[in-house]
Amino acid sequence: MNKLNVAFIGLGVMGYPMAGHLSKQKNLSVTVYNRTSAKAKKWAEEYQGQIAITPQEAANGADIVFLCVGNDNDIREVTLLENGVLNSMKSGSVLVDHTTASADIARELSHKCDENKVGFIDAPVSGGEAGAINGSLTIMCGGKDTDFDKIQNVMKAYSRYSKLLGEAGAGQLAKMMNQICIAGVVQGLAEALQFGVNAGMDCEAVIEVISKGAAGSWQMENRHKTMLKDEYEHGFAVDWMRKDLAIALNEAKKNGSTLPLTSLVDQFYADIQKMGGNRWDTSSLLKRLV
Repeated sequence: MNKLNVAFIGLGVMGYPMAGHLSKQKNLSVTVYNRTSAKAKKWAEEYQGQIAITPQEAANGADIVFLCVGNDNDIREVTLLENGVLNSMKSGSVLVDHTTASADIARELSHKCDENKVGFIDAPVSGGEAGAINGSLTIMCGGKDTDFDKIQNVMKAYSRYSKLLGEAGAGQLAKMMNQICIAGVVQGLAEALQFGVNAGMDCEAVIEVISKGAAGSWQMENRHKTMLKDEYEHGFAVDWMRKDLAIALNEAKKNGSTLPLTSLVDQFYADIQKMGGNRWDTSSLLKRLV
């Protein structure tokens, strides 16, 4: 069986386990790059794969190049600048960006890839650190059908569901909708728990009941117990959520959307940051109420 050569750029909280899942696939040969070389060395000790010293080197000869970095500027650095992946990606290969970023950078990258006869898919993920570790991420994609077809089965190594939602940028827009939904749900859950505690209710018993009805949500099922225990160490940090909400709010200005609840919850997360909760997870909204 001929192996596909894949590169993974960015071994952060999400990228590290995602690249690890790829390395376990018998039909893939994996090369990784990380800005901090010690992280790449640690990854190579834990998984099967090669280490590159630049993004360009990692992408040389790759059939698919995956990115999972921090923001728009990081994306440009590892793709378009000196030693970026587009300096070595071959014709017919596909660049897949798992970073949560703006729709503008997705469209910009798509255009640059077209010039280089390289495919492009913007593919932000949902499911957090646990989803990356467990290989159960949901992936929202934008780009061309032909490019999506080349990568969909490969992404199954770390995802349970992926869908192409439109042209380049559609994946990022879908992720913005995802974060808008989460912000409102977590705030509602935080207020309900505060109300229940103040009313002297057995909140765990109440949640057991209402989670089976219209109020039920992933956040309720997975976070209510730790919220009641004042535990906020579950991966997706407040700093990251504020980055994502800033992207959504900026896009809303461009397309004429009104996001009053999202704007309010974003400011609540700013309060959490002032409390020193930058690295607390997003369920920490309860913390500012008690």
